[in-house]
Amino acid sequence: MNGVTMVLHALHQGERDLVDGLVALSERHRAEHEVHHVATDVADWSREHVRRLADTAAHYGLDLDGPSDGPSPGPFAAPGRKAPEGADDGLGPGLLLLRDLRGTHLAAAYNSLHWEMLAQAAQALRDHRLLALASFCHPRTLRQMRWTNTMIKNLSPQLLTSL
Repeated sequence: MNGVTMVLHALHQGERDLVDGLVALSERHRAEHEVHHVATDVADWSREHVRRLADTAAHYGLDLDGPSDGPSPGPFAAPGRKAPEGADDGLGPGLLLLRDLRGTHLAAAYNSLHWEMLAQAAQALRDHRLLALASFCHPRTLRQMRWTNTMIKNLSPQLLTSL
C-alpha cells in the first residue's frame, strides 16, 4: 500500500466518522435548531465526500465501499477521541453540546489535514483526478470546521461562565 492509498483510506474512514458524528450531533441537540439543521446539511457534504472518494479510488483499483477492516492503515490511523455513545459524564446540555462540537471540529480538522496531504501528493504526481477531488472536498471540510468553531465561540462565554 503506497502513501496515497493510505491517505485515501484514512479520508474515507474519516469522512464516514464525520457523517456519524454530525448525525449524532444533530439528533442529540435537536432542540438547538441551528445545530440540528446545519449539522444535518453538512453531514450531506461528508456523505458526498465518501461517495466521491470511493468513485475516485475505484479508478486506481481500490475498493473503499467494501466492509471496513478496522482503523485506517499505518501512520494515518485516526486517534481514539470518541466518547462512548450516550455517555454524558453528568454534563448539562450546554456542556454536552460544547463537547460534541469540539469532537466534531477535531474530526473535521483530521480530515482537513488529509485533504491537504492528498492535494500536495496530487500536485507532485501531476494527478488531475486526485487534485480535482481534493479541490472540491477540502473547502467544504474547512467550512465544516469554521461552523463548529463559530458555534463554540458563540456558546462558550455564556455556558462556561455560568457554571
